[in-house]
Amino acid sequence: MTIPAQLRDSVRLPGAGALVNGFACERRADGTRRALLKNGDALEVFDLEAVFAGERAPLAVFPFPWPGWDWGVHSVSPDASFAVFSGQRAVRAVGRDGRTLWEYRHGCWDQEIGHPHTGDEQQVCRGSEHGSCRVSDDGRYVWAHVVDPDTEYDELWVVLDARDGRELARLPLESVTSGSHQLSHPDGVHMGLGIGMGQDGIELHWARWDGEKLTSWDLNENLDRILMDVHPEHEGFLTIEHYGDDIRLHALDGTVLAEGEPPAADEDDEEEDAPNWDWYCGFVDADTVIASTVEYDEEHGVPRHWLLDARTLETRGTVAYPDGPVDVFPLPLGDGTWLTYDEKSETLSRWSLEAPTPAAS
Repeated sequence: MTIPAQLRDSVRLPGAGALVNGFACERRADGTRRALLKNGDALEVFDLEAVFAGERAPLAVFPFPWPGWDWGVHSVSPDASFAVFSGQRAVRAVGRDGRTLWEYRHGCWDQEIGHPHTGDEQQVCRGSEHGSCRVSDDGRYVWAHVVDPDTEYDELWVVLDARDGRELARLPLESVTSGSHQLSHPDGVHMGLGIGMGQDGIELHWARWDGEKLTSWDLNENLDRILMDVHPEHEGFLTIEHYGDDIRLHALDGTVLAEGEPPAADEDDEEEDAPNWDWYCGFVDADTVIASTVEYDEEHGVPRHWLLDARTLETRGTVAYPDGPVDVFPLPLGDGTWLTYDEKSETLSRWSLEAPTPAAS
């Protein structure tokens, strides 16, 4: 079954490929959706609604504290008055004027223990390991995944005061990270952390900070899954198996509520060529999940985006775009729309399901 999509908006936005190929989109509980795009040595922040309404100038521009550092997942406060950067040896909050508001020092993400530093703040050590940070939806806290400054090797998930960078709580981790990302829950209290460890798999954690106590739970017993998205209305969250074998809907405690298998293989496919989901999926709205098999389809057929029931993860059908198949990952926004990006034309497009034709009276 094919399900028609309609083009809602389209705009040229250089660098917006990071939205659909990374973690450059911040969704907030108040409905704001922002693009955090690196442009040279600056982080440009765009309000997506404003962009599609014709505003081409960024909402805010923040200079990168460490020219040459190209890793880390960064965050911006809800009012866009400051950005928090996840660096190689520090988390730093920067105001719109480029002034450093505070800095939280930590161990170096280069996994070579005890390697020397020159004392130069701008020194970038070898390796691409990195952490992440996320400003809470109320703007009061910064959650940061860092290397323990005392051991220079162990990793921590810390809660910082957004006003001054003071550490409020910490959670020791057992990960050996390649990279990480974080998702804030729509309830404004919980935060999710997904940690990629390369060939060593994935770790997934949820935690809450009530202002006095950090409560966390580890979801990693026999769980090798990537944290993908949080339901826009309830506590459910989506994960995808490390190699795309299935998509699962979980309760916040990790209980599996539903499982979505990839589409069936063609009869002449070998077992090792069976379809698998791409690495990204998410909620189009409260009722619909979008996923894709673009990478598998590159060798086996026409690229496909799939719509799944958000409660059961049963496949409803494939998306039919007006000008033919789209061979990139989709980025759902949770408000009934999703994004795709054309690298050649640098065009960001927003889609929704085609409204049904009213029945004749």
